[in-house]
Amino acid sequence: MKLLAISAFFALVLSLFLDREKTMVGIKKGLKMFFNILPAFLNILIAVSVFLFLVPNETIVTYLGKGTGTGGILIAALVGSVALIPGFVSYPLAAILLQQGASYSVVAAFVTTLMMVGIITLPLEIKFFGKRAAFIRNTLSFVGAIIIALLIGVVM
Repeated sequence: MKLLAISAFFALVLSLFLDREKTMVGIKKGLKMFFNILPAFLNILIAVSVFLFLVPNETIVTYLGKGTGTGGILIAALVGSVALIPGFVSYPLAAILLQQGASYSVVAAFVTTLMMVGIITLPLEIKFFGKRAAFIRNTLSFVGAIIIALLIGVVM
């Protein structure tokens, strides 16, 4: 991460040196875009924080840890679609679910929908991509996650 920040800084300095006017226009456009998306991003961040506070990992493990079969896959897919947990939390949580007795297909449904389907982020997605595109993407992602979970169940 530090390397990326240092590289970006040097690229900015180089760009300023080569064409100061274009660089300043780019910075202004970037800041404008950032401040336009900031309110929606903060709302999502607040919603995620409240969700993670109200629904701890142990609760998720309780409801998904014993789930197997098609019912467990559907519950896991629905929970994963609504939850907004970062990847660095979801993978250890997946390991805990497996240790608690969840099937591979349930864990696959949970993690796949967690990463691909975003019910909480849907308003932001609608704002930027349109209602039709957002619903099509989320629906196809949900169906794809179910298919992946069923295939994992067959393979494992």
